[in-house]
Amino acid sequence: MRMRAAGLAATVLAAAALAACAPSPAPVSAAPPRAWQPSVAPAAVDPDATYVEARLADMTTLERAESVIMVRIPSTDPATARAAVAASGVGGVILLGSDTRYSPAVSAALTGALTTDPGLPPLTAVDQEGGTVARLDDPGPSAPALGRMPPEATRAAVADRARLVASGGFDVNFGIVADATADPGSFIAPRVFGGDPASVSARVAQAVAGEHGIVFSTLKHFPGHGAVAGDSHQLIPSTSMSLEQWRATQAPPFEAGIAAGAELVMVGHLRYTAVDQAPASLSPAWYRILREDLGFDGVIVTDSLSMLQAGGEPALVDPAANGAAALAAGADLLLYAGPVDPAAVAARIAQQVADGTIPASRLEDAARRVLELRRASASSDTPYVRCSGACAVAAS
Repeated sequence: MRMRAAGLAATVLAAAALAACAPSPAPVSAAPPRAWQPSVAPAAVDPDATYVEARLADMTTLERAESVIMVRIPSTDPATARAAVAASGVGGVILLGSDTRYSPAVSAALTGALTTDPGLPPLTAVDQEGGTVARLDDPGPSAPALGRMPPEATRAAVADRARLVASGGFDVNFGIVADATADPGSFIAPRVFGGDPASVSARVAQAVAGEHGIVFSTLKHFPGHGAVAGDSHQLIPSTSMSLEQWRATQAPPFEAGIAAGAELVMVGHLRYTAVDQAPASLSPAWYRILREDLGFDGVIVTDSLSMLQAGGEPALVDPAANGAAALAAGADLLLYAGPVDPAAVAARIAQQVADGTIPASRLEDAARRVLELRRASASSDTPYVRCSGACAVAAS
């Protein structure tokens, strides 16, 4: 072992001597510094969007169909109403005057009882226009009165009205009449801001601003009740007004309200025969105009589909068929303020999706929009309990 160590030492010394005599190697150029690259942050996760997508993915076709239906509150007993709404799976309820007894306290007791899942409550809606249409005692000025005041007065008055609505536990107000008519004999005249499109547009925009952050705003009755004669609660009013004339006289207030950020637009049971022989609420042409020409991307709700039956037209007497037709045409939320069996409506929709009459994507799109609005009204921001992956990341 000692001999191997001595031999190794001699070899090392010899190598060192040779290295000392050898010429120095040429210097090696250093590699150029790498350009600085910013770190890429992971994409932000929207917890509400991931909640909605997870919830939607977990729903059956029938459950999706149930979720796009809004009915009149099924009972004025809070416990009974809660059980009925939970069992039906409907996406929302509307209260009328005989339900609210014109009292915010009574309304709050009813609406507050309906939420079984704080992360996804049902929408609660009311028609609180002020003036001739009010489901709560409302001392504020009517739309015609506001039409005689400066536009800024509308914002303050409607903000007060929105706080009244919110105090009753409602999150949706079907309250902004965007119709325009100068005809004092019109059915809608006592409910409009006036007949001049520019004047009405200014007040509609102010009304949306007044409700913003308090309740969800609804513009009604698209494409415009002011151009037709008759009461749509009793028949389907009709006009031969051209699309060009409509754009000049009826469209501007809706465009102004959409630009101001209204979350919903209500489509009326109105025939514009130059565009479609079908009522607007059942007309794909009018839903396309609202989406593509006016650029509305929120929730489209029908006027009460119960009204279609009142006219007695044989093709419109079936509430379930009317609901399926409205959804197929482009509606997101099917409103029934009259008696209806929501299970029958949902079953009809699910059957038509199954047989291909209604594309599954149409129902999915409607259900997503309604879920987004419900999620936005939720008191809890916790993720969906059956959600994993993206939802878990969003919650961390």
